[in-house]
Amino acid sequence: MKPSEQEAPYPAETLSNISNDSSASEKGEATSQQPSNNGYALTVDEVIEQHIGALGFAQIMHALLVSIAWTFDAQTTLVSIFSDAQPAARLLATGAVVEGSLMCGMSTGEWEWVGGKSDTIVSEWDLICQHKFLVALPSTLFFIGSLFGSGVYGYLADSWLGRKKTLFLSCVLTFVTALAISFAPNIWVYAFLRFANGFFRSGIGSCCIVLATEVVGKKWRGQVGQYGFFFFTLGFLSLPLMGYLERKSWRNLYRIISVLPLGYALLLLPFAYESPRWLLVKGRNKEAMVVLKKLARLNGKQLPAELSLVDPIQGRDDRTTSSENFWKTKWAVKRIVMVMMAGFGSGFVYYGIQLNAENLNFNLYLTVAVNAMMEFPAVFIGSFLLGVMNRRPLFSNSSYLAGISCLLCAVLSLQRVTRAMPVAKWLQLAVEAVGFMASSTAYDVLYVYAVELFPTNVRNFAVSLLRQSFMLGASAAPLLVALGRESAMMSFIVFGIASVLSGVVSLWLRETRNAPLYETLRQQEKAEEMENRTEHT
Repeated sequence: MKPSEQEAPYPAETLSNISNDSSASEKGEATSQQPSNNGYALTVDEVIEQHIGALGFAQIMHALLVSIAWTFDAQTTLVSIFSDAQPAARLLATGAVVEGSLMCGMSTGEWEWVGGKSDTIVSEWDLICQHKFLVALPSTLFFIGSLFGSGVYGYLADSWLGRKKTLFLSCVLTFVTALAISFAPNIWVYAFLRFANGFFRSGIGSCCIVLATEVVGKKWRGQVGQYGFFFFTLGFLSLPLMGYLERKSWRNLYRIISVLPLGYALLLLPFAYESPRWLLVKGRNKEAMVVLKKLARLNGKQLPAELSLVDPIQGRDDRTTSSENFWKTKWAVKRIVMVMMAGFGSGFVYYGIQLNAENLNFNLYLTVAVNAMMEFPAVFIGSFLLGVMNRRPLFSNSSYLAGISCLLCAVLSLQRVTRAMPVAKWLQLAVEAVGFMASSTAYDVLYVYAVELFPTNVRNFAVSLLRQSFMLGASAAPLLVALGRESAMMSFIVFGIASVLSGVVSLWLRETRNAPLYETLRQQEKAEEMENRTEHT
């Protein structure tokens, strides 16, 4: 029988290390526990499915509460679309609008920025002509900072701090660095602070999705995982409005988005729960039970008094989860390599399409608003499809659709096509919106997929590695966007190929729909080996 099919409770006599030492548990310490003679024990999955409910009021409110932080993740990531954009310029003599390349042959007394010097970093620091590629530097460093920060936060969330405290730390440091950016005196300090901002905000997304999905039943993990992307979309959609209202000052735009994560960390996050799975893996069994009891109570249920939790670490006094080396576990390493390869392509395309909005022949605010609006159907369609489709084909097909759309945009960007078809630019906007929706769906699904592919004691670390690959792909996107200012067709072709390849890579990943969430690497390895033997026989 597969682990996911085991519904009968485990007799407490068969378990080791179950304690009645409440004082140590209240302090969060791993305790040496005594078995109970009249109780029984269940795994966290079984407690949720049998006693709390796979998805109830408590899990929905908890998921919404922790997912709000995705709003700030979107704002700090995509604010550069407006703060780093190239504003319009005009000739002083005639008032005619002049393109960036034409300004290189003129003296500074012949033209001016239409909105003034403080609109964006380009106008304030004259990042044009021989300095135009410096515009891509801050965004690239932001994503590189996110790449390094994801690994650090993943380690902290799985080992020392837990998911909730890591999320709190990330929000506070995001506030500090975003506020500091608004006082940057030059492009070099600005780029460094964007790197720091990327590093410190990188713990938000991975902690949010893990916190949200670790307290729901296996049937609803995919849908609940999508809550975060709904709030990410709200954050994305808020940027055109804030960017328009503060179009005269990029510094004020950063000041506005900086205060939001601080307010969330101080006022809302304290009401969220720590992951009971993480508490159990760390030996804090009674704290884990307290969280589960609160969830049950909010769902109008009560846990049996004789119920205890199965300790996933047998012989905890001798060997703990720290002895499980992720990089020495072959199946986990092979799996994370495949996940990161798929993530690189997805991140490259997802962020690249958004940043590439300036290379479409449309108003920037309108284009970004359309892209943000396409995130909503992506979230709802993704939530529905996660409930009826397997993860692997859903991700790969979404990636293929995004790639094909980018290739069509490349064709529609040709001048002879735009001349022959008056509606070509509208058609390009529509195709680009469909491609962005597909890339958003692939991006969201891969997050949920990664949560299910790895056990509790390395789950946040694995999701953080995926986030690193997203950020590595995203760090290359601004350079291609800068190239797109010279050749929009070439940028769309590269995005299209990358998206298709990421879909192909995913074909080597294991299917996880309706699979249980395991607690340790050893537990998952044994369960999957048993499942493989069952399938072969």
